[in-house]
Amino acid sequence: MRRGITATALVAALALAATACGSDDKSDGSSKSSGELSGTVTWWDTSTVGSEDKVFKKIAEDFEKQHPKVDVKYVNVPFGEAQNKFKNAAQSGSGAPDVIRSEVAWTPEFADLGYLAPLDGTPALQKADDFLKQAAASTKYNGKTYAVPQVIDSMGIFYNKKIFKEAGVEVPTTVDQLKTVSKKIKEKTGKTGLYLRGDDAYWFLSFLYGEGGDLVDASTKSVTVDNPEGVKAMKVVKDLVDSGAAKTDATDGWENMQSSFKDGKVAMIINGPWAVADTYAGKEFKDKANLGVAPVPAGSAAQGAPQGGHNLAVYAGSKNLDASYAFVDYMTSTKTQAQVTKELNLLPTRTSAYSEEAVVDNEIVGFFKPVVETAVERPWIPETGSLFAPLVTEYTKVLTGQTTPEKAAKATGDSYRKLLKGWK
Repeated sequence: MRRGITATALVAALALAATACGSDDKSDGSSKSSGELSGTVTWWDTSTVGSEDKVFKKIAEDFEKQHPKVDVKYVNVPFGEAQNKFKNAAQSGSGAPDVIRSEVAWTPEFADLGYLAPLDGTPALQKADDFLKQAAASTKYNGKTYAVPQVIDSMGIFYNKKIFKEAGVEVPTTVDQLKTVSKKIKEKTGKTGLYLRGDDAYWFLSFLYGEGGDLVDASTKSVTVDNPEGVKAMKVVKDLVDSGAAKTDATDGWENMQSSFKDGKVAMIINGPWAVADTYAGKEFKDKANLGVAPVPAGSAAQGAPQGGHNLAVYAGSKNLDASYAFVDYMTSTKTQAQVTKELNLLPTRTSAYSEEAVVDNEIVGFFKPVVETAVERPWIPETGSLFAPLVTEYTKVLTGQTTPEKAAKATGDSYRKLLKGWK
């Protein structure tokens, strides 16, 4: 199994580098002799700037009020940079945070590298049985728990109800219907049906699952992305763009997608609950009732969307473990999760949170919870987070006409077999 420096080597490196730590120099240890929490907890938050970050920063400040001697050093790290930035900091033993908001696929990799503190039996992991099983799955590695689930999500079609009404169309439930609906929208309104993000392969997964494919089969250690189903999925997304049903991009995908949808230039996008707060900020959705959400249209084999979400993990080299554990517990408590749902429409990971009024009454949660329950889990192997780099290269090339679906699938499969030593 591919590994970086071992946990033992990491601890040794930290011992030699007395000044290298996740917390800054204001941290004076994990606790005072009285047991009162103190010192600094540096937290890398990877949430969306301008919407999510404000809420999470405020919650971190609320934790400080409960623990006046703890200083939470909040740092928003761009999501696209955080994975490698954390690995580089942990590898060097300098500059890593005490707590990181880890995308679910990163957690097994960080644990495999020895960069995360095991949380079983610590104050960070309270009422472990309360977490949704599918949310907790990504936090486990080699029989230990290395993170606590913060939010869980999946993907759906966001659509502009006014445009749909003007075009006289219904929400598509299959890819074939998606093409038909997009054509009618173009004819009636002049607008494009779908904006398909082309610079992030996560947006490809629903189409891959829809054709009965997957990236890999961890149970048999087999690469499957270049199977006939994977080739067909590449053909499906290419056809959506070539037919005019969708427009795409090779760069700045998030900004282009969101601005096009919020300004009413496209009728549909594929997105998740993390995008609701930002979407409501658009002029088309000042009336929130204009936003519709539906399942991603099914392919020829199935209707599928990927399971996503974020965990909170503690750096193994933290000098302030006690305060870090308490911070993670606070950020993933039932009360905090209900607050996050109320303000950001994100789905809780605790079963108990779904009984809270703010969650029960939330329309977005009402839609996405059944989707999450049937979402396709990615393989929780250390390499999962690394599978997207070769895939996005080929996915983007297919959408922009630089290669064929067949060549793209083969190139991705070849890259996976180099990454996953000994896999078929």
